Amino acid sequence: QAADSLSGCTALVCGLILVLLFSAGFVKSPMSETKLTGDTFELYCDVRGNPTPEIQWWYSEINRADSFKQLWDGARKRRVSINTAYGANGVSVLGITRLTLEDSGTYECRASNDPRRNDLRQNPAITWIRAQATISVLQKPKINASDQIILPADSPGVPVTLHCNLTTAHTANTVHTESFWVKNGREIANTRTEHRTTAYRIGKPRADDSGEYMCVYTFEMAPNANATIEVKAKPVITGHKRSENKNEGENAMLYCKSVGYPHPTWTWRKMEGTSSTDIDNSTGRFFITSRDNYTELNIINLDIDTDPGKYECNASNAIGTTAEITILRVRSHLAPLWPFLGVLAEIIILVVIIVVYEKRKRPDDIIDDKTLFQVTNRHKRKHVML
Repeated sequence: QAADSLSGCTALVCGLILVLLFSAGFVKSPMSETKLTGDTFELYCDVRGNPTPEIQWWYSEINRADSFKQLWDGARKRRVSINTAYGANGVSVLGITRLTLEDSGTYECRASNDPRRNDLRQNPAITWIRAQATISVLQKPKINASDQIILPADSPGVPVTLHCNLTTAHTANTVHTESFWVKNGREIANTRTEHRTTAYRIGKPRADDSGEYMCVYTFEMAPNANATIEVKAKPVITGHKRSENKNEGENAMLYCKSVGYPHPTWTWRKMEGTSSTDIDNSTGRFFITSRDNYTELNIINLDIDTDPGKYECNASNAIGTTAEITILRVRSHLAPLWPFLGVLAEIIILVVIIVVYEKRKRPDDIIDDKTLFQVTNRHKRKHVML
């Protein structure tokens, strides 16, 4: 392709075509970030070129820009991950988990599609393009927080208070601005305060008050810090189908919803007298879908002989277990015709009764046309004489 494109072109045009065909360029470069110890960061690098450029990651300690070292997948005791894909572009993601203060430094994405890029006699500054990001890792502030709380199922409504106290900031110069509370990733309204000690009170806790709570502290020129408090409770099923009526051959959908934390493990069973049979997705007609506090059982092509009965959804977590029953009724194909057939049967019976009644009348009760004519004439003559 390059030879065909360059045939018959001037030196200037050929040079431009070479640049367009072969030069590598960044579509997206890694961005500098400030993180806390124990956190995770990811750097993203997207490079284009023809052919697709090779991508490498390098690292240099703070204030030592002349001492870059190449990173590889699994480095730093397997805390480093590098995922690279080559297509129309070269895309690479560098990730480092469980950050320490020593992870601070300059991270460099290098890319090149120069055929001489790995030749040690070539100057890397010429054959590789580079994009840098600075990662600053600060000591995570120390927050004293309440231990996990388990809501008792036998005595609900006892007030619960969550506490947090910021004892140490990132550095002596870091200024704390305010704090607030979050439940399951959403900020709780009216909980912001400027104090280093903060509390959140649950007046009448129920199962739906359980979840993952965080006290979050904000700072000037530094990342937020937080502490997590788990409020746990036995699952409580808050919604389910009490019964389902379907015709054979149709599909049925049963479901259950719950509250409680941690999210439960869901199981379905079919009750058969005093025993039960576990249901899974292996039969090809039963399909279970579960996520967090919701589960769904779909039954395909209902069978009137085997599918009717009681189905139990069971929610279980580390605190306890709860279950509810749904009754599934399966009717025959002829079920929609029963009302019509009933009316038709009534009509037939009524007609039969009328016919039988007419046939069983006494002869004396039957007046033929001649007798009726004679009686009528006598009545008229009598009326004239009078």
